[in-house]
Amino acid sequence: MSDIEKVTCLIIGSGPAGYTAAIYAARADMSPVLYQGMQPGGQLTTTNEVENFPGYPDGVTGPEMMVQLEAQAKRFETDVRFGFITKVDFSGPVHKAWTEDGHEIHAETVIISTGASAKYLGLESEQKYLKLGGGVSACAVCDGFFYRGQKTVIVGAGDSACEEAHYLSKLCEKVTMLVRRDEFRASKIMAERVKNTENIEILYNTETEEVLGDGQVVTGVRVKNNKTGEESTIEATGFFVAIGHKPNTDIFADYINLDETGYIKYEKPGTSLTNVPGVFVAGDAADHVYRQAVTAAGTGCMAALDAERYLAAKGH
Repeated sequence: MSDIEKVTCLIIGSGPAGYTAAIYAARADMSPVLYQGMQPGGQLTTTNEVENFPGYPDGVTGPEMMVQLEAQAKRFETDVRFGFITKVDFSGPVHKAWTEDGHEIHAETVIISTGASAKYLGLESEQKYLKLGGGVSACAVCDGFFYRGQKTVIVGAGDSACEEAHYLSKLCEKVTMLVRRDEFRASKIMAERVKNTENIEILYNTETEEVLGDGQVVTGVRVKNNKTGEESTIEATGFFVAIGHKPNTDIFADYINLDETGYIKYEKPGTSLTNVPGVFVAGDAADHVYRQAVTAAGTGCMAALDAERYLAAKGH
């Protein structure tokens, strides 16, 4: 029993949502304990340039921004810990969580900011240029600007793929859209919008074989028609993957209401409340619409304020 640690506020996850929640919770004397998770700093650590976050007139790299957010959370004495939570039990009045090495934590409030992970095709060449930051991205809104006037390729067939292709079409000379089947999964209105955009070419029944490059940056994509077997090469400097995101919410599934794709449902729209009193959610674990650093940070603030009010109502 002596190994149980009691905390006022446990924050699970360390992107803009988690760190912002920590800053607010720490300033409210809630002594937050934050576990960074599998990807300390979250999805932003795979983004080279962040130019759309307010307050950085010259832009900032994703990893640099996360280092600054972490330092700000620590300045107010957030206990930032390396490691991750592997199990929770939200069935009783005490919120229990366990770390990967079996350490048990009992928390009065929990803020879930575990985020989501972009799905990639998993090709070796795709991962290589993703890590190099040389032309592979899963966010057109974040990175499209860097391909202004250039040729890009986008993979996907759903609403978000159509939305991202349309966004890119306004910036890029040409956008080639690769659709694996012979039709879109997207809603009719979204598919029509893409079909009616002059500089978007749609290749149906087409799959990516390899992302081509010069060892530093992407130069093209080798594709294959899965009906005819014919291969061809498309010239491009940017390769965008829009095949969906998976929210990192599996460990909460037994206690927290999730939608059909695994995103946490807000108990009350316009708040950070989940269906479990004292458990709040911030960032991409609940947001499948905006998925931006600035919106994640905003909901991190909301979650901390909601947690503070919850504790105050309990006479804390």
